[in-house]
Amino acid sequence: MAVPAPRVRRRPSTLGRLLPLLLIAALLAPVGVLLTQTWRHTGDDRDLAARERLGVQYLRALAPVTDALVDAQSAAVNGRPASGETLARAVEEAASVDARIGVELRSQERWAGLRAKLEALRDRSPADPAAAFTAYSEVTDLLLALHRKVRESSGLVRDPAADSYFLQDSVGQELPEAVVAAGRLADLGALVARRPAAEQPRGLLELTALRVAALAPAADVVDNLRSAVDGSESTDLGANVLTPLDNYQRSVEALAAYSMPADGTATVDPGRLGAAGLNAHTAARQLQPVILAELDALLVERIDGLDRDRWLTTGAAAAFVLLSGWLAGLLISADRRTRRRAAMPIPGTDSPDEPTPADAWQPPIGAGRAGDHRALQPVGAAREPEATQWGPFDAAR
Repeated sequence: MAVPAPRVRRRPSTLGRLLPLLLIAALLAPVGVLLTQTWRHTGDDRDLAARERLGVQYLRALAPVTDALVDAQSAAVNGRPASGETLARAVEEAASVDARIGVELRSQERWAGLRAKLEALRDRSPADPAAAFTAYSEVTDLLLALHRKVRESSGLVRDPAADSYFLQDSVGQELPEAVVAAGRLADLGALVARRPAAEQPRGLLELTALRVAALAPAADVVDNLRSAVDGSESTDLGANVLTPLDNYQRSVEALAAYSMPADGTATVDPGRLGAAGLNAHTAARQLQPVILAELDALLVERIDGLDRDRWLTTGAAAAFVLLSGWLAGLLISADRRTRRRAAMPIPGTDSPDEPTPADAWQPPIGAGRAGDHRALQPVGAAREPEATQWGPFDAAR
């Protein structure tokens, strides 16, 4: 009779025990890299949007300076008394903004140069209109250069969204250039009217060049804002921008018409041109804060969306880590149970020195003692005692 060989439990190898944990670690590495890149990308986008908001604050502070400087130039050219209080107040407000965020926007050096020029204009005598026009033109050139510096250092020129990009280009570059050029055009019309007749043709050429310089950025403002409204998902942008934009467009069209010589003449009416320039400046003054407010609202909305994305990324990372830890714990517990089971001997193969498992069968205590009817019986065919054996005729009894 063949006796089956005792079963021997196989102990799992070290590689077999570590392979599930290695697979979890291999899965954690790329997911961790992906989550880290997502966090860094959203962080960079948020920092850019926050920095752009600083640029919007600076441009909002430069707007009153631009308006006051254009008004002061017109007063100096036309011989009107100019109130320096408006310009001084605008300069002080811009200086406070520069002191607060100028270091981060790297604008302090340019602002210091512009402020020095502005202080020099206050002490200038308005006796020579032509010289005043030249002096104010130099200062406004520095002011426009500061606008460009703020847009570059704040990152507004690199704005990734179409609607906010068109808005920042309109309010940070095109509109200030259009306001300055429109003021120069109106003031030059007044200067040309005072020149001798021999210098009138030259003056008309200068007016033509300034008319192009004023109308080109004004047309860009209109095109940019319409493109921003068409490409934006905001429902408030069009309703808030289109009405002041239409007023500005009509005022620019009137400025273009009155800057041309009248029919049959070679001169420009300086009164009508000055009034058209003033209307264009007023319309631009109404349009500029609307654009700045809409641009800032878009940036705030973007920052809020990026914050939500970062929280979602954090929650996904935490959930993945918890699930991975739970799975690793299950695998470690299963490995420990497997090792304990492998270390436990199989019944029937115990060595004398090994303890008998608790569930192994044991004979009853006291088995085999004299007088104990529960004693063990021999295995096999039992033979009854001779005294109790049956004979051949016992069945007939």
